[in-house]
Amino acid sequence: MAGLWVRMAVLVAAGRRGRRWPQPLLRGAALWTLKHVPHYSRPHLMVSRHLCSAGYDSNEKTFDKILIANRGEIACRVIKTCKKMGIKTVAIHSDVDASSVHVKMADEAVCVGPAPTSQSYLNMDAIMEAIKKTRAQAVHPGYGFLSENKEFAKYLAAAEVVFIGPDTHAIQAMGDKIESKLLAKKAKVNTIPGFDGVIKDADEAVRIAREIGYPVMIKASAGGGGKGMRIAWDDEETRDGFRFSSQEAASSFGDDRLLIEKFIDNPRHIEIQVLGDKHGNALWLNERECSVQRRNQKVVEEAPSIFLDSETRRAMGEQAVALAKAVKYSSAGTVEFLVDSKKNFYFLEMNTRLQVEHPVTECITGLDLVQEMIRVAKGYPLRHKQADIPINGWAVECRVYAEDPYKSFGLPSIGRLSQYEEPIHLPGVRVDSGIQPGSDISIYYDPMISKLITYGSDRTEALKRMEDALDNYVIRGVTHNIALLREVIINSRFIEGDINTKFLSDVYPDGFKGHKLTEGERNQLLAIASSLFVAFQLRAQHFPEHKNSRVPIIKPQVANWELSVKLHDEVHTVVASNSGPTFSVEVDGSKLNVTGTWNLASPLLSVNVDGTQRTVQCLSREAGGNMSIQFLGTVYQVHILTKLAAELNKFMLEKVAEDTSSILRSPMPGVVVAVSVKPGDSVAEGQEICVIEAMKMQNSMTAGKTGKVKSVHCKAGDTVGEGDLLVELE
Repeated sequence: MAGLWVRMAVLVAAGRRGRRWPQPLLRGAALWTLKHVPHYSRPHLMVSRHLCSAGYDSNEKTFDKILIANRGEIACRVIKTCKKMGIKTVAIHSDVDASSVHVKMADEAVCVGPAPTSQSYLNMDAIMEAIKKTRAQAVHPGYGFLSENKEFAKYLAAAEVVFIGPDTHAIQAMGDKIESKLLAKKAKVNTIPGFDGVIKDADEAVRIAREIGYPVMIKASAGGGGKGMRIAWDDEETRDGFRFSSQEAASSFGDDRLLIEKFIDNPRHIEIQVLGDKHGNALWLNERECSVQRRNQKVVEEAPSIFLDSETRRAMGEQAVALAKAVKYSSAGTVEFLVDSKKNFYFLEMNTRLQVEHPVTECITGLDLVQEMIRVAKGYPLRHKQADIPINGWAVECRVYAEDPYKSFGLPSIGRLSQYEEPIHLPGVRVDSGIQPGSDISIYYDPMISKLITYGSDRTEALKRMEDALDNYVIRGVTHNIALLREVIINSRFIEGDINTKFLSDVYPDGFKGHKLTEGERNQLLAIASSLFVAFQLRAQHFPEHKNSRVPIIKPQVANWELSVKLHDEVHTVVASNSGPTFSVEVDGSKLNVTGTWNLASPLLSVNVDGTQRTVQCLSREAGGNMSIQFLGTVYQVHILTKLAAELNKFMLEKVAEDTSSILRSPMPGVVVAVSVKPGDSVAEGQEICVIEAMKMQNSMTAGKTGKVKSVHCKAGDTVGEGDLLVELE
């Protein structure tokens, strides 16, 4: 590609009324009423109905008031269980989150600072003041932010406030990847070969990497969630990885220490959920398959794993419990493993907190993990024995993000949700979210919109329900990753269970391009688009006649609509006619019948094309014939004109595309961390131009050709939007 291009230098490899819900989804579900959540719309309340949880004993006293030291969907998730248990809640928020859903759901809310996380959700002094002000007896940290911060746990202990999580010893031991690996070895847990120490500088990183043997994984000692992690295949990538990982680690965790270990190529990422109490009891709650990832962050998870047999599952579970007991672990936690093709498994890390993907475990076990954490924090022993833990059905979770999947499988998108409808009317669907119509997705926080979970009696049913749920999910105002999620779950390799942590790069070596239509699917799309076009035309021609009108209305009679439809630079001849709700459409000689209710005001349209049911979304329609349709998860641009209009359109001038050969634009919203060039500098192909941080991930913008810098339009500290001009070449 000529000119400048952007290379991301990330060196990382309920149902409908009258329907019966599966029992694990119903067990202990709380039926909510509007009085529980003031100013919160009823459609969103329905999300709270199915928590896949065991019942709550009202005679078992825990806490009167809990402060949730988090935001977004996980804060909402914790509040739901607290309400079910009769516990009052306190939300904290930054100034930009003052109108957020978690703030509205809580009984009380306290502002803890401005938008930047370091001044709000990581501001321990402000949070401690909020605890004192509201007299909260305990704090649930959710995940991320301060959830694995031992200093925060110490502050709480000093103030005699209960931390709903493990004690500081376990947080320190397991939160430090170096110490946790040594403890795992001592507990006879399988570990990955590597250097059990802190890397001082880039030169030492290179030396150690050579000793271990490439490829290696460079990772933040205090990290998690893919932050501060890089895969290096040679010395140069090790030096770059050391720099970026240490910067990301310092930004995300306030700790820039790094370690290096052998990178196991093509592994599965399978984790074991553990639960321990303060009385020496510990359980493993089966596994979660989390192998589909991008930039070491999970995209799709499921429970159980299609890969594990009962013997391997038991071995992994017993080792996870052995590690938990070794550090006297008392709360919900997760032991992560890498598993090779021969089912050899190696300890990766232990997360001393609730995991993002915990709902799939709740669905197959019937436990409410937040409830269990609260009970354990109060000092109650576990209510279950290992033999009591079932695998009941199958659950799949898709992480729905505000990001563009066509850019490195997902670069952040920001904006306001102009329209938002969750598919909770479908059977076996659970949505954990912390947003509503009008919510803003900003550059300050993680771009997750929600966690979409589907449950079925088996994997096939769970995946089919996920497919339907993704088709029925309405998200307008931001770019989202629905297309990628849907393609993953219908991919033949995924369905067969042939997955690993390189799944996305293996299946899409040239990047994600959206759904590739078969000839039959293409004809269906053209028929649906043509039917929509005619339906809009017919609606525009409808004039209600007044009984006293003196002017007769002549209604045009069109038997057949001759259309020219352009899709993917190919023009198709279409003839459409209608009879009531059914359109007969001839596409390039093939005849199809399209039937639907044609409620053009609805964001969702359910249509039947020759016996095949499809749910589509008409995202936009312009007078010039452009129509944007979401079909099979992917958004397609269709240009439809009548035959006469198409003939006249040939005389219209086309807009000349911008010459991008000598300019560099930001591929995402973010903050400029560093600028490596100035006007007059000569740059070579592949040379770093600048570094942009987006959602705590640092990305290097590099030159795609040799040239001289004409002008620089940004500086370190600037906030830039997607498409903003950064650098020009002569």
